[in-house]
Amino acid sequence: MKTIAGLDRITFDPKIMAGQACIRGMRIPVSVVINLIANGLSTAQIIEDYPYLEPDDIQQALRSKNYDT
Repeated sequence: MKTIAGLDRITFDPKIMAGQACIRGMRIPVSVVINLIANGLSTAQIIEDYPYLEPDDIQQALRSKNYDT
């Protein structure tokens, strides 16, 4: 499993979601989290819908969009 330096919660594994950037090896693509934020959901609302996510997961997902993965 590969990660980005400084973004240890963002993982890449060819066996999970075809290697897309995901949150902590789970089947939650970073793109889903970014789209939820873009559509106006707050961190609290996302965690309510995805209780296995943590605030740091969401923050790192947002930070990761600045990297060319």
